[in-house]
Amino acid sequence: MNHNPFTNPMGQPIVYVREVAREDLPAELRAAPGPFYAIHDETGHRLALAHDRKIAFALARQNEMTPLSVH
Repeated sequence: MNHNPFTNPMGQPIVYVREVAREDLPAELRAAPGPFYAIHDETGHRLALAHDRKIAFALARQNEMTPLSVH
């Protein structure tokens, strides 16, 4: 059996959710209030931004991905 370490047992990709530093946000979002959370793939490529951690997790799950928290 060929198992990809970046998928869950059901074959869904694993993605990582972490808070984004203000200076790493796109310029148009830097002045927005509150933290932002990014969803990253296994290579570290940013797939999406969300204004709330719970929304980031829900967004990943709605797109058939398995989110994990990164600190």
